[in-house]
Amino acid sequence: MNIKKGDFVELEYTGKVTEDNFVFDTTNEEVAKEKGIHNPEAEYGPTVVCIGQRHLLKGLDEFLVGKELGKEYTVKLPPELAFGKKNAQFLKLIPLTAFKKAKMMPEVGMQVEIDGQMGIVKTVSGGRVVVDFNHPLASKEIEYQIKPVKQITDDAEKVKWVIILTIHIKKNKVHVSLTDGKATIKTIKLPEVFQKELTKKIKELVPTVKEVVYEENKQEEKPKQALNTSGQ
Repeated sequence: MNIKKGDFVELEYTGKVTEDNFVFDTTNEEVAKEKGIHNPEAEYGPTVVCIGQRHLLKGLDEFLVGKELGKEYTVKLPPELAFGKKNAQFLKLIPLTAFKKAKMMPEVGMQVEIDGQMGIVKTVSGGRVVVDFNHPLASKEIEYQIKPVKQITDDAEKVKWVIILTIHIKKNKVHVSLTDGKATIKTIKLPEVFQKELTKKIKELVPTVKEVVYEENKQEEKPKQALNTSGQ
């Protein structure tokens, strides 16, 4: 069976930088440990994406269309189809005082979140901090070993993955039941405006869903510390 746009597909993959074979991403926990990139907070094992929705890198998403389930592939992606090329406009000057207000002391090489964007501190001098918001792998050629394992056909499972992929939440934080076109979703508390957008996306990708109901799961995730330079 060949993959087409709109299919929900379970994948196994490992991504590395072509020039030095540095493994930066994998669904295999043993590979992560072997390559020194293991994250005890991460969820390993096959993941699910909806083909054509850019849940993957652009080049990888496009590559999978027409490929066979159960077959392993190797694909190289140029920067423009991976993490893009470095852009000088993504180097920003942030006053050191902004960090101090957030009780943060920036150091070269530190990863920081500013106004919802992740960046790397490049220099700290004269009361000013230069932060690079280019992706760390910008301008790099990337190679993936990827295996589309199977297609997901259960609509409740599809709805669950739309939520996971949209709000980047752990699988055990989302519970979905689907009866007669009504999807009942139990997850963390979501703002009403976000519920509307999520409902729209669910109905678009899973057409059998006609109604969506949200129930709050009291076990909410703690918000991450972030630096806000907007003054709010």
